[in-house]
Amino acid sequence: MIESFASHIRRITPYLALSILLTACSQFSTRPGAVNFHNISARYNAYFMAEQDMLEAEFAMKKAFKEDYNQLLPILLPMDSILAQPVKPQLDNAIRKASIVAEKHQNSKWLDNSYIVLGKSRLYLGQWADGLEALRYVYANGRDENDKNDALILLMRAYIVRKDYSNALGVAEHLSQQPLDKSSIRDFYLTKAYLHQQNGEYLTSVAILEETFPLLKKSIETARIHFAAAQMYDRLGQYGLANKHYRSVSKNRPSYDLGFYSAMNSLQNEVVLNPNKDLNSIGFDKMLRDRKNDDLRDRIYFTMGLLAEHRKQIPEAVGYLQKAAVASKGNLQQKAYTYLQLARINYESLENFEVSKAYYDSALTILPREAPEYLLVSERKRALDSFVAEYTIVTTEDSLQNLAKMNPAALDNKIDAIIEDQEKRRLEAEANERKAALAAQNANKQGIPNPLANGNERRWELYDPALINQAKLDFKRIWGNRPLEDDWRRSSRPLQAASGNNPAGTDSTTAVNTLAADEGMKKGTPEWDQAHDLLKKNVPLTDAQFADSQLRKETALYGLGKIYRFDLKESQRAIATFNRMLSEYPQTQYKDEIYYLLYLSYEEENQNKASWKSKLLSEFPNSTYARLVSKSTDAAGNSGNPIKEYEAVYMLYSKGEYVKALEDIERNLPAYKGGSMEDKFALLRVFLIGKVRGKDAYGQAITEFMRLYPASVYLPRLKEMQEFNSLSMGKR
Repeated sequence: MIESFASHIRRITPYLALSILLTACSQFSTRPGAVNFHNISARYNAYFMAEQDMLEAEFAMKKAFKEDYNQLLPILLPMDSILAQPVKPQLDNAIRKASIVAEKHQNSKWLDNSYIVLGKSRLYLGQWADGLEALRYVYANGRDENDKNDALILLMRAYIVRKDYSNALGVAEHLSQQPLDKSSIRDFYLTKAYLHQQNGEYLTSVAILEETFPLLKKSIETARIHFAAAQMYDRLGQYGLANKHYRSVSKNRPSYDLGFYSAMNSLQNEVVLNPNKDLNSIGFDKMLRDRKNDDLRDRIYFTMGLLAEHRKQIPEAVGYLQKAAVASKGNLQQKAYTYLQLARINYESLENFEVSKAYYDSALTILPREAPEYLLVSERKRALDSFVAEYTIVTTEDSLQNLAKMNPAALDNKIDAIIEDQEKRRLEAEANERKAALAAQNANKQGIPNPLANGNERRWELYDPALINQAKLDFKRIWGNRPLEDDWRRSSRPLQAASGNNPAGTDSTTAVNTLAADEGMKKGTPEWDQAHDLLKKNVPLTDAQFADSQLRKETALYGLGKIYRFDLKESQRAIATFNRMLSEYPQTQYKDEIYYLLYLSYEEENQNKASWKSKLLSEFPNSTYARLVSKSTDAAGNSGNPIKEYEAVYMLYSKGEYVKALEDIERNLPAYKGGSMEDKFALLRVFLIGKVRGKDAYGQAITEFMRLYPASVYLPRLKEMQEFNSLSMGKR
């Protein structure tokens, strides 16, 4: 019996010991043994592996992140869920392993750290609600103050990425009152500098960074931050301080590209600081020959263009920028900024508006939609589309009217001179095309790779000048030299016989040799006479034709002035255009509105503003514009919110308080001039005029609306109203 009992005890002893051990090691136990057990298990079985997975994912994301050195580098890399997609398995593993600590090791000192890894991983994946909740949990329930501070720093960064700057600033204010260890101070300073950088407060941001740099070790990340600080000093106009940080980039183990762009930006600042600097000493030629810079030749030419422009050497600047565009090897970001620079120079310095528009078009096709300039460029492109159309009308009608003033013999001689000049330029262009085509053929025969190609990938033809030249030659070989007109392919055209069609199998070399014999049109030939008659046909030789030309030019000048004033925001050019219009067309139908627009275009303190107001009131006292300048736009009741203002006026209209509604709308309409709701206000004003001032004023208001807002969505409705009003007054 005793032996049986002893045997039973021996059998159950291991189970009793295991039960006691498991009870002692409960995750809710506070006994030292249990806590140590869970600390070791949490750290090495979960947290360490979760942290390694997250660090591996962060490294891969940093490597994949493509810096745009033309833009302001962010002090901290963005938390981008798209960038995180390739490393989603690692981040999912980090979340799963960090969750083990929360599930099985509640009494571990690594619980807070695991929640931070979990929250950070979720933020990278774009799981904002869960990520923020994990960080807030650490702040509310954390046991270690340093861990709570680290969670708050990460929470602040998340708010910045979400552009929730008020909450980020609130967290920063709280952290500034907390005692932080050295590592947390560094992270807090960087995050706070990042907050002010993203909010456009560059002076505050660089001031914080100046305090942070002594805490940073030499690394590529430190080099990035020096570059970002230098860029912010550039934007503040402090080029000496910017160059100090550009020099610091090279001392902190930068990547080759980072060091290169730092050197290029520093060179630009040196020329600004020392205008007499000898550019030959910079060594651009050596940089261009360096094989390491093959992928950066476009940036070298771009910098050369900027420096030439700074020295007012505009033709040289354009030449360098064009070389930069050609030298781009798939770097579409740099090519987009090169096109933008060319567009700006052609608009501002050369006034080649058609060329500027073409460069804006090209930039917009390759500029990323998320780029800060995208919206501005798209608006400028839209404005230039309208501008170029109006500008072309003005210049064309100017030229035709000058021709019309000549005597018949001088006119014929002038037209012949124009044709001769066109032919000369055409032949020169074709000669250049032949040279380019032959050079491309020789390069292909010798196996020299096309510098515009990206590896073995064929470039789209419109990006490859060599292919464009070859296509032009092939076109001319088949179809000949044809004027730009409709129905050019019809066999009845007189130029068809002169097309010089070759067999379809003729190669491009034969085409080059064939075109080499083209000496252009000769005076007295049918082709010359046809071109002569075509040009002369457009000259306004009769009084009726000249009047039509004048009307087209007047309308186009009016449109140009409004585009300058409202779309391009160039008041001085608008003023010059309106003054020209008044000079050339003193009895223009737009005279009252031009007075008003000139009044709007001058600053408040300029005496010309009062002068134009006086002219408007004296010459057109009963016009709409006279009423507008007589009303104060700052009168009480103007909220500055067009939607609320419209709703308030419409409420008066609905109640039948027409006089009060009309007074309010004429007082507030100037405040919304050029805004998206201007035509809506103007439409309601038309209705109110009909209620208050009678049918004659109503018809005049409709006509005025149609003239002022030709692109309004309400125009069809106004046309119906005009027709109905004419019928009701007995007019046809």
